[in-house]
Amino acid sequence: MSGKYQVTLAATEQVMFGRPASECIKELVKQYKFERVLILASKSLNENTSEISNIEAALGRHHAATIDGIQPHAPRADVIKVTDAIRSVNADLVVTVGGGSVTDAGKIAALLVKHNVTDSSQMEALRITMTETGEMVNPLDNMVDAGPDIAIICVPTTLSGGEFNPLSGATDEVSGHKQAYSHREMAPKAIILDPAITVHTPEWLWISTGVRSIDHCVETLASHLSNDFADGLAANALRMLSEGLKQMKTDPQDLDARLKCQMGAWQSMVPIIGGVPMGASHAIGHILGGACNVPHGYTSCVMSPYVLEWNRAHDESRQVRICEALGAGEKTASEALDELIRMLGMPRTLTEVGVSEDKFDMVADLTLEDIWGRTNPRPIVDANSIKEILKMAM
Repeated sequence: MSGKYQVTLAATEQVMFGRPASECIKELVKQYKFERVLILASKSLNENTSEISNIEAALGRHHAATIDGIQPHAPRADVIKVTDAIRSVNADLVVTVGGGSVTDAGKIAALLVKHNVTDSSQMEALRITMTETGEMVNPLDNMVDAGPDIAIICVPTTLSGGEFNPLSGATDEVSGHKQAYSHREMAPKAIILDPAITVHTPEWLWISTGVRSIDHCVETLASHLSNDFADGLAANALRMLSEGLKQMKTDPQDLDARLKCQMGAWQSMVPIIGGVPMGASHAIGHILGGACNVPHGYTSCVMSPYVLEWNRAHDESRQVRICEALGAGEKTASEALDELIRMLGMPRTLTEVGVSEDKFDMVADLTLEDIWGRTNPRPIVDANSIKEILKMAM
């Protein structure tokens, strides 16, 4: 075995967990001597709970502004609004409090401030593109001092795990394509895992994004580009997530179960950050989200077991540890994962999430442009490979 682990996460200096978010943020602002803090919040948290006002009170004179209203999958126009808000108050720190779209919008907006972007069309020059042979091209790699100067602190309220990643996505409203932006300095300076703040998250959203992190584990363990270090993390995270989600489903107020899920989501991201690519479930999921408006977590609930089954027909040798972590017994990895997702009450078909067969050509073509469209363990040859999986998921 040979390879490398890229310590991309180095831009994140600390993860605080098990304590109130407001208390942690106050400490971090004092520690790093931030002066002007913009809060980018979940609209429902801001309007229906005291969580955001508690953070504002903890910040005191350092609170510069609070904005909310980021739409699912972070449309470019919403990211530009955040960028404008950061400039208007001359913020030196952005605190994101919400799910994956809020997190992505904050991280990308800090990048756009650095590059003087004022219009969504200018975002095109900064996004990752794919060559016809499936190679990823990141324009930021060729720029000196390309990373954002404004710091980010993330308080996630779902389990998608994007707060740990220097990679973020925003959706081009014209094409419907959710596109990637990445620089190591886009990773937040600190992450706060506060299980108590997540009790406000709707159950379907919490559980479905938990399945999204399960999908991180599954696609790590299935990948021929993984290694023993990443596999160990993914297998343990898969156990923690499956156990924590079952416990929380029984008792939604169980903060220990919620923190176990948060820890599992964190651990599920470490292989990705270290360079292990995901496969077809993630690649298709990016398109189902941006172009078909399927919630982020639901894309994995639907696609992950079908991708496993499609891969198994080619080579199931990498699926043994998935079976072990899920306690599959005589079941295949796909069957065991399907059983878990159904037990958690999540959708399992494209029909259930409103995607019809007339969308398959578009989804397949855009999936080939995704950063993980060509890194599946069973080779994706062309658009027909994607459509085979989509037909299984009907």
